Amino acid sequence: MKSSYREYVLQCLVCDRSYQPHEVSYFCPHCKVDGALDALYDYPTLRREWPKESLAHHQARGMWRYDRLMPLSSTQFIPPLLVGNTPLYAPTDLLGKGSRIKVLIKDESRQPTGSLKDRASALAVAHAMQSGARTVAVASTGNAASALAGMSASLGLHNVIYLPRSAPREKRAQMQGYGAEIVLVDGQYDEAFEQCLNACERYGWYNRTTGINSYMSEGKKTVAFEICEQLHWQVPDLVFVPVGNGCILGSVYKGFFDLLQLGWIERIPRLIGVQAEQSNFMYRAWRSDQPMQQTERIAPTSLASSINVALPRDRLKAMRAVTASEGEFICVSDASIVAAASKLAASTGVFPEAGAASAFAGLLKYAEQHPDTAQTAVILITGSGLKDTSIFLSDTAASPSRVFPHHVPVTLTETLAQGITA
Repeated sequence: MKSSYREYVLQCLVCDRSYQPHEVSYFCPHCKVDGALDALYDYPTLRREWPKESLAHHQARGMWRYDRLMPLSSTQFIPPLLVGNTPLYAPTDLLGKGSRIKVLIKDESRQPTGSLKDRASALAVAHAMQSGARTVAVASTGNAASALAGMSASLGLHNVIYLPRSAPREKRAQMQGYGAEIVLVDGQYDEAFEQCLNACERYGWYNRTTGINSYMSEGKKTVAFEICEQLHWQVPDLVFVPVGNGCILGSVYKGFFDLLQLGWIERIPRLIGVQAEQSNFMYRAWRSDQPMQQTERIAPTSLASSINVALPRDRLKAMRAVTASEGEFICVSDASIVAAASKLAASTGVFPEAGAASAFAGLLKYAEQHPDTAQTAVILITGSGLKDTSIFLSDTAASPSRVFPHHVPVTLTETLAQGITA
């Protein structure tokens, strides 16, 4: 069955050369692996033919409601799992009664496999099968791999995952449950990236890895579409995004950019990329105001495993997102990430993994630096804490929860009155 998917061209961010989809695989042939590509659509035609009001009558579910801004030619291989349509919460007093910042939480932990990466992986498997691929591979710190494994399982597609041996056990268990083939890599994400790249080139596998596969931005960008639609096309002032590989940040910008071209929104919000202090390549590159080639690669040591990357592979799109939106990068400590995760969970019921909680830690830091700011800020919670529970069980966890020992006083009232903690 054919759908309303539109034709598009792929344009290199480095040299501005444009290509038809059949002319390239993943990146610009002229600029090689550094030549990240943007999918650009026929915006003038879409602006005339596709009013935003038509979304209310669209029969597709979740992220596929935005099909005319998707780089697919058919609905045949779309996974049956519901991807997208995640809630946007408006908690009260999350920053304290004195704060003038209105906080909104886009909760991507509600996705089928528990993270925003489902948006990219849903598109990846559809595009791979449309291209005739029989095997899809990915290098991942965990979430992208879980997402690929889950989407592949729903379609019976063979998948191979290159995963750092240090990845959280919960994420590895999830992949194993989905039946993925897992290659455990000694080292960090960067080593997994190289091994996956080499294997895909050798065996002809479809490479879902962000920073290599420019189509992944086209799936992730739909989170920006949903934010705008949920706010009745009123754009927030700020969007706080965790940054590891940089793809989510770049994708969020691309989503707002697409909507601006269609005339559905009037501006792009300021995008705030949040990195951990022990994994802060983008922050250092942005602060130095020098070419990123001159920024030193430092081995990452953050406890936030999903954003623990030495060299962000989607760094060009991430940097563009911040500079073009007049945003900024913020750097936060691991201790502040742990505290933010506990505060968010205990205050709102949204249970974030460490990498996702960095967005809230970034907002807390921003609010301290701008106490009189009256703005609307969206924090993007990119993954569930159930996928990595370690920070909530550590000695440094800041949860208000109390754990009672085995031998407690006879009545619960006496126990609580004595304030016993383990």
